[in-house]
Amino acid sequence: MTLRPPAAPQVSAAAAPGPLRLRLAVPLAVLGGLALLLALPPYDLWWLSPAGVALVAVATHRRRLRAGFGVGFVAGVVLFFPLLNWTSFAAGWLPWALLATAEATYLGLTGLATAWLSPLLDRRRFLWPVLLGLLWVAQEAARDRAPFGGFPWGRLAFSQGDAPALRFAAYGGAPLVTFAVAAAGGCLAALVWQRPSRGALGHLVALAALTVAPAALPLPAPAGPTKVVAIVQGNVPRLGLDFNAQRRAVLDNHVKATLGLAGEVEAGRQKQPDLVIWPENSSDIDPLQNQDAAQEIAAAAAAIGAPILVGAVLRTDNPADIKNAGILWNPGTGPDLAQTYVKQHPVPFAEYMPLRSIARLVSDKVDLVRNMLAGDHPGVIRTSALTLGDVICFEVAYDGIVRDTVTGGAQILAVQTNNATFNAAEARQQLAMVRLRAVEHGREALMASTVGVSGFVGTAGDVHEESGFNEASVMVRAMRLDGSRTLATRLGVRPEMAAVALTAAALAWAFVLRRNRRAGVHLGEAKAEER
Repeated sequence: MTLRPPAAPQVSAAAAPGPLRLRLAVPLAVLGGLALLLALPPYDLWWLSPAGVALVAVATHRRRLRAGFGVGFVAGVVLFFPLLNWTSFAAGWLPWALLATAEATYLGLTGLATAWLSPLLDRRRFLWPVLLGLLWVAQEAARDRAPFGGFPWGRLAFSQGDAPALRFAAYGGAPLVTFAVAAAGGCLAALVWQRPSRGALGHLVALAALTVAPAALPLPAPAGPTKVVAIVQGNVPRLGLDFNAQRRAVLDNHVKATLGLAGEVEAGRQKQPDLVIWPENSSDIDPLQNQDAAQEIAAAAAAIGAPILVGAVLRTDNPADIKNAGILWNPGTGPDLAQTYVKQHPVPFAEYMPLRSIARLVSDKVDLVRNMLAGDHPGVIRTSALTLGDVICFEVAYDGIVRDTVTGGAQILAVQTNNATFNAAEARQQLAMVRLRAVEHGREALMASTVGVSGFVGTAGDVHEESGFNEASVMVRAMRLDGSRTLATRLGVRPEMAAVALTAAALAWAFVLRRNRRAGVHLGEAKAEER
């Protein structure tokens, strides 16, 4: 009788070695977060976005779920704390830290999900681009909505202002741009984990298709007539005034700049505008209740001979409640209340205070935040010359709010914003969103800021007449109206919801693989014991 040594347990061909050592994975996550940060404005190194996605994916692949979350969270901290630093200027360090931590948590969940998908990625390596693309779209879809209505800052799509991939926006909106960027990162990650010479060429071809080929995609161009639009950036005084004097000075600055433009028009040095856009908070004094403010605005409208879209803070019957609005002020007849847009998405903890009683336990300053009431309809403003799609400040980051103005008939897009309490980096991040929206909906667009950056944007994402930051400026441009609705406008939220559903299916598929793998391990152990 021959004695044989016990046979070694059978190892599946799909079995894979372990993850990278943690001492290597954490630095990769740091580099990944830094790459994602530098891809966004004001740095605009857009080609680093796929590299950032790849670095985070490589660092989290094959990790245990808790470690995957931790590594992804590290990348999120590196990205969001510096990206959102401008929120600390007015609100202080605590809201900044809470917001950045909440945003970083989503990248932690992305790292956890990448770790969860590891068995599927190892078994079907060609799925790296698709699965990472879907996962990042799903992550941004959640971050855009929760908590308290979400905060979509720092989306991959907003880093692509100068990239060929921006053109994908016309075909599937910001979610398709994000998918393309993350899928390109998936190609890079697959090359790291790919077995030598197996599938590498396919991933390289896909990488080129996602990053370079979009430059050949056609974009619809507006086909309507042109109308002349003026942006007035009045600027904000910084020192030496009390609160009420500061508010009056801001209004006076915008009136003075408009009167100066009227003089230029009369002298023949500027075109006569069909519409003048003032920024958000250009009149913090409610012109519907304050006669002096109303007279100032009326004088400006009469001098320029065109309606002015005034960004105003409106008081209500309740002293604790206010509204952030854009009011069309016509020369001669004054404010047209039927053509008034009230901001639909006030910013939590800045423009209103959710869970106020609980927040008061953290800081007694929460009661300094007044209650900004939300509007109930899209910002479709109809003037005698054109129909404008108006959104206010951070609303430009939300897909549905902008789209609703276009489906409501907007011929051009406008973003009224007040960057006076932030910095130039925040303003440029916002302008990048305007660029994407112009491409997404095939509408020429503009951003009007109190202090900058203001400017006009073409339907290919090109910026014109851009102002500087913290200066007074007036820009005038003939804007082309209308144009056919893009595929992205027609599809709306459908591509994003499809990506979320496919992500859920992939996570379920990975669950089946994990369960089968555990069952196989238990069976192998049992057979080894029998031997």
